[in-house]
Amino acid sequence: MELRASDTTIPAGDVRLSGDLVVPAEARGVILFAHGSGSSRHSPRNRMVAEALNRYGLATVLVDLLTRDEESVDDRTAALRFDIGLLTGRLVSIVDWLSTGEPAGRLPIGLFGASTGAAAALSTAAQRPEQVYAVVSRGGRPDLAGADLPRVRADTLLLVGGLDDEVLRLNEQALAELDASAELRVVPGASHLFSEPGTLDQVARQAAEWFVGHLPA
Repeated sequence: MELRASDTTIPAGDVRLSGDLVVPAEARGVILFAHGSGSSRHSPRNRMVAEALNRYGLATVLVDLLTRDEESVDDRTAALRFDIGLLTGRLVSIVDWLSTGEPAGRLPIGLFGASTGAAAALSTAAQRPEQVYAVVSRGGRPDLAGADLPRVRADTLLLVGGLDDEVLRLNEQALAELDASAELRVVPGASHLFSEPGTLDQVARQAAEWFVGHLPA
């Protein structure tokens, strides 16, 4: 499959963020990744999922939602990774940037969120209902989206490891708040990081199939 890959600088309000954009030939959509809990665009788990999405003909954007100075602060305090308002604001700006069509063409947009990034993805979907069509959460904390959950209109898939009891409980609570077409699926034998053999492959496949099935043609 022919891929166009590039390092890119993304405008997000009053800052500029570093990102990696991969666009397959004749892409059917673009998926923006929202990491969380101290991770970055270099996360091997997110990169594995992104490569799977590329094979399904989906463009991907992996981006560091914090600047280098902010990452230094977060490394010491772990505070900014839980600042859902800040992360959401950055994601909204990137969605608006993607919607111009300049980065990857005018493609329907989906969001893939992990950990606290899942809450920011859902809040972004609530704020941009006409631009974000689908959301997938991997081991996420959708509960942290709070009052935004009932406002989400994007089709939403919540993927949780079967061994991740507390996060599973929080996802069940969030599912009850989601008004959109939402589904919770449990990956058997998986812990929070999906480090068990084959479990991340299941996440990648289910995420790809969800986006392909829920983004407009």
